[in-house]
Amino acid sequence: MHILLIEDDARLGPLIVRLLAGEQHTTELAATGADGMLRWQSGTWDLVLLDRMLPDLEGSSILREMRHAGDTTPVLMLTALGTVDDRVEGLDSGADDYLTKPFAASELLARVRALGRRGEMSLNGEATREIAPGLILDEARHALKKGEQIIDLSAREYALLAYLLRNRDTVLTRQQILDEVWGSEPDVYSNVVDLYVHYLRNKFEEAGHADLLKTVRGVGYRLSEMKKKK
Repeated sequence: MHILLIEDDARLGPLIVRLLAGEQHTTELAATGADGMLRWQSGTWDLVLLDRMLPDLEGSSILREMRHAGDTTPVLMLTALGTVDDRVEGLDSGADDYLTKPFAASELLARVRALGRRGEMSLNGEATREIAPGLILDEARHALKKGEQIIDLSAREYALLAYLLRNRDTVLTRQQILDEVWGSEPDVYSNVVDLYVHYLRNKFEEAGHADLLKTVRGVGYRLSEMKKKK
């Protein structure tokens, strides 16, 4: 993969570059937020590793700006801020995963592989996918389409919906969703799943399909099987 690493730590940055090189990844290192953002905007990347605490710009602010501009590159946020609130804020800013420093090299590489697989599934999948009669998931735009109506999805809402679609009509537990969509440690506040299910339901309701996402009490959630057209 072609990876952009935005990390100001003079020892950690080069170490991560060497680790990734051992996995046959090509990595460019930016030591400031400004340089990282410029490289991000001017290149095509398979993955961005983004330090949250940079000397000039805050990593979450960079990520929010890039997501607002429509960039959907997978992002793994690296940070020493490890409280539940910190992780939730990082994920809400648009990160696909969040790894707290200090971390083991093996865990970093496992997270990178997981995000790489997720990106490959997106690239190899269909550009659009029918969710319900008349309701389409536009995978290129990360949006729901109903006729001329476009309903944008955040990076996290899209990742959640993509996982539900891959496991359609299967009951998924909160922990399964956390592990796949957030890739977080077991102690991560699981109510974040409920929050994003609520967001996704609001989008479905806006599209006229409020009953698509079912709650299985005491277990988790299930995306309903698509009704056949008559």
